[in-house]
Amino acid sequence: MDVLLLGQQPKCSTSPLETQFPFSLGFFSQQPVPCGFGHVRNYACKGMVDLLFNVILVVVWKIFNGVKLQLIELKHPWTQSSKSNNGRRIGHCTEVPRNVNMENLQSGYLFPEIFKRESEHIQKFPDASLIRLGIGDTTEPIPDIITSAMAEHAFSLSTIQGYKGYGAEQGNMALRKAIADTFYKDMGLKGNEIFVSDGAQCDISRLQMLLGSSVTVAVQDPSFPAYIDSSVIVGQAGKFQPKTEKYKNIVYMNCTPENGFFPDLSTTPRTNIIFFCSPNNPTGHAASWQQLKQLVEFAKANGSIIIYDSAYAAYISDASPRSIFEIPGAREVAIEISSFSKLAGFTGVRLGWTVVPEELVYSNGYPVIKDFDRIVCTCFNGASNIAQAGGLVCLSPDGYQALNSVVGYYKENAKIIVDTFESRGLKVYGGKNAPYAWVHFPGQSSWNTFAEILEKTDIVTIPGRGFGPGGEEYIRVSAFGHRECIMEASRRLKNFYS
Repeated sequence: MDVLLLGQQPKCSTSPLETQFPFSLGFFSQQPVPCGFGHVRNYACKGMVDLLFNVILVVVWKIFNGVKLQLIELKHPWTQSSKSNNGRRIGHCTEVPRNVNMENLQSGYLFPEIFKRESEHIQKFPDASLIRLGIGDTTEPIPDIITSAMAEHAFSLSTIQGYKGYGAEQGNMALRKAIADTFYKDMGLKGNEIFVSDGAQCDISRLQMLLGSSVTVAVQDPSFPAYIDSSVIVGQAGKFQPKTEKYKNIVYMNCTPENGFFPDLSTTPRTNIIFFCSPNNPTGHAASWQQLKQLVEFAKANGSIIIYDSAYAAYISDASPRSIFEIPGAREVAIEISSFSKLAGFTGVRLGWTVVPEELVYSNGYPVIKDFDRIVCTCFNGASNIAQAGGLVCLSPDGYQALNSVVGYYKENAKIIVDTFESRGLKVYGGKNAPYAWVHFPGQSSWNTFAEILEKTDIVTIPGRGFGPGGEEYIRVSAFGHRECIMEASRRLKNFYS
């Protein structure tokens, strides 16, 4: 505490205590106090009185703060010490309020929660041989032809001739053209309509930033959780409704076996944005040409924009469309996001793309592509040039053939998993056009089924409820795994359900 000596002038501005207790020292002095607490006026007759009062105020202030901090701890237990495992510490708090949209999120994101349960299981059973068929992470090596190109590019950065710094935020034009030629050749899309990125999930958030908080949103139920969580974070979702376990302002399009995993659009309310994933994660269902035609017509009639996620298109084995742009009129109503993650094993390398057609415009006629270009240039410095070098080779004839071999390997894994559950009388969906099996356990909680399988077989799956209310009674089983692990998982599951 500073003490102002006789004859000195005040040297500080209003203190926190004076702000909280405006009566301050002026209550006892004949003149107002010109500065903050802790200073004794240069009146000898008042000095001791003011000093005594300052001491009393200090004591009261400390007691008040202690009580206030305790109340904060009781109201918000996550503000306690990290020793209590809730992630926040006791100490100085800023005056910055927490984003109310973050407070509106329910629990943690699904996949970190799965990792947490894995860790708890390993602590409980340290000798367990865990098989992870939960998180959709690729396991097989990237073909040499692709990694060699990335290594060569990386080494070239050590030379004067080969060094490159920043690239175009939208991506290497050679790669953009290769994506257009490989996946959209007969659909009229051009390289400048392709935006290369660090992955589809990152692009979901960039699109949400583009669209803003005032739009209305519809999602498949069940669906990839990033669609809903990102909608909550940007403020589109409204309050969470505990009774329905849904967000008030999000339209949940029910996708079940009863409706062929395609929503009844005749009863679906109009929204600005429709998130749609095909092949669907988690159900594995690939929408037919006729179904997507209905979706495009629905979006056009309602003036909506479809955000179409085709991250698993490489796994389609039948005549189902691999892109929304195979449907006439889609260029006027759709954006497509996709990824090299499951196609090329780039889950760690990070490379994806978003297609924004030039024909797609807002209600005022302004092209969406121009705004997305601004978002990308503002929020992103471009995908790694090493990753883009790999992506370019992925789309070469030899590289693409090598990728298809790995995709075929995962498809065989999926068939083994589907056959395993079906052999025990369980109904299984997916696995044909996607690397996921969607297994039905009628009348059972999906989290309980997840826990039981983990406890009894040391196999990690994903509870269907994590993908939305429509996922209850299901688990998702991933086909990403080494063949010996898939075979061992099959053996354990058959024994467990025998």
